[in-house]
Amino acid sequence: MTTPAAPPRRPALGRFASPVLLLAVLWAVQLADAVLPGSFSVFGIRSWDVQGLGGIVLAPLLHAGWGHLLANSVPLLVLGCLVAVEGARRFWAVTGIVAVVSGVGAWFVNAPGTLTVGASGLVFGYFAYVVARVFVPGRVSHRVLYALVAVVVVALYGGSMLAGVIGVRTGISWQAHLFGAVGGALAAVAGRRRSARP
Repeated sequence: MTTPAAPPRRPALGRFASPVLLLAVLWAVQLADAVLPGSFSVFGIRSWDVQGLGGIVLAPLLHAGWGHLLANSVPLLVLGCLVAVEGARRFWAVTGIVAVVSGVGAWFVNAPGTLTVGASGLVFGYFAYVVARVFVPGRVSHRVLYALVAVVVVALYGGSMLAGVIGVRTGISWQAHLFGAVGGALAAVAGRRRSARP
């Protein structure tokens, strides 16, 4: 009697290709924005404007300048890799959920006509996902590991995440941050429920 061979496991480093690819796209878009005439920011989320709804997809790829992109790059890569540990499919699913919830929240809650761009909604979403998955039922061994990771993540980023929601400066969208975090928590719950299905 023979048993089917198990599919080859993807190398651990290969799991991190998705967040690295996303970050590369952000930098390529910013480079194109700097070289080409005009500004890509006009394609961001314009609150209470039906035509601005398309920015929900584009806004995470756009930034107000190099400083804005640099501020998002390291946390996006670190937290994105912690999400991608569960696989590329999970990473892109979380990214999609966070982008939509963050974008819709910013579109609806911001003052009419406000333009929102940047990947900070994704950063807040990844942070919330990494923390929230600790509290969602799953394998005990995984939950212990997730808890340890979450403690480190909260220690490193918890203060700046809290400040990004309640202590933001003028011109920074706390709405995108808050709803990005909500999207990350929702993605954690949705992902665990799907994993629990037979």
